[in-house]
Amino acid sequence: MEHEFRQEDQQRAWKHNSICQKRHRPTDKILTCLMYLSAGIAISIFAGIVGYVFYRGASQVNWQFLTKARSALTQTEGIAGNIINTLYIVVLTLLIVTPIGIGAAIYLNEYAKPGKLVRMIEFTTETLSGIPSIIFGLFGMVFFGITLGLSYSLLTGALTLSLMVLPLITRNTQEALKTVPQSYRDGALGMGATKWHMIRTILLPSAMPGILTGVILSVGRIVGESAALLFTAGSGYYLPKLGEYGEGLIQKIMESGGTLTIELYLSMSKAKYDIAFGIAVVLLVIVFAINILTKVLAKRFDVNRK
Repeated sequence: MEHEFRQEDQQRAWKHNSICQKRHRPTDKILTCLMYLSAGIAISIFAGIVGYVFYRGASQVNWQFLTKARSALTQTEGIAGNIINTLYIVVLTLLIVTPIGIGAAIYLNEYAKPGKLVRMIEFTTETLSGIPSIIFGLFGMVFFGITLGLSYSLLTGALTLSLMVLPLITRNTQEALKTVPQSYRDGALGMGATKWHMIRTILLPSAMPGILTGVILSVGRIVGESAALLFTAGSGYYLPKLGEYGEGLIQKIMESGGTLTIELYLSMSKAKYDIAFGIAVVLLVIVFAINILTKVLAKRFDVNRK
């Protein structure tokens, strides 16, 4: 009997202390409402900004606006030259920074022994990511533009942006490598593979979703940057001259070139608000496309890995 009474008491105590039986306190409901309110405000602000930009600029975007360069002789407005300059900046920056960023992450995660050197490199990388972009622009103008004699050019802008996005790619690659189980490394090394062969054939393919995400996010930052490029790449808006053998495409790298964000800034400063909002629409579409591409590629790599 005593045993049965003890069981009943334990059951009553369990029911009394059960989460399901506990009543929600008023503060819980208030905090829940505040969280939903905060989320609603954030979504509303985002929708308002995007909606207003599209409302003001969608009518400005047409085929001529996207495929023609601005010309004072024909009185035409277009951003084709700025789109080409943006593509140049993106490609050049990724060609410079991607091997360096991924290589640095592999060294820090797989080769370097934990110690003061690694901590100093990681601290430097994190500090580098927090420096205002205008300071990068001043450094790029003085070092790449004046000291190295590159002047205002797409290459100067790409070298400057490489310093800006290097921490992003390095840290993302590091975190992606850390997600690969240690058993993958031990198994490959135990089967006689060299360390570099293990990294090249096992680690990098397994960490590819995270690495790719970092690269694509860095593209988004490159596309949206303006302050650093204003001091380094200049504001040229002409289309590249191909030449007889296409040598103009290479020469364009050493010429001044304004990206979409630079042209947006200049249009606003000249009170050409319709053109500025049209460029803003194009930039928003590019950013949305980058985010969608990131999610699609990440899911595809996850499926292939499984």
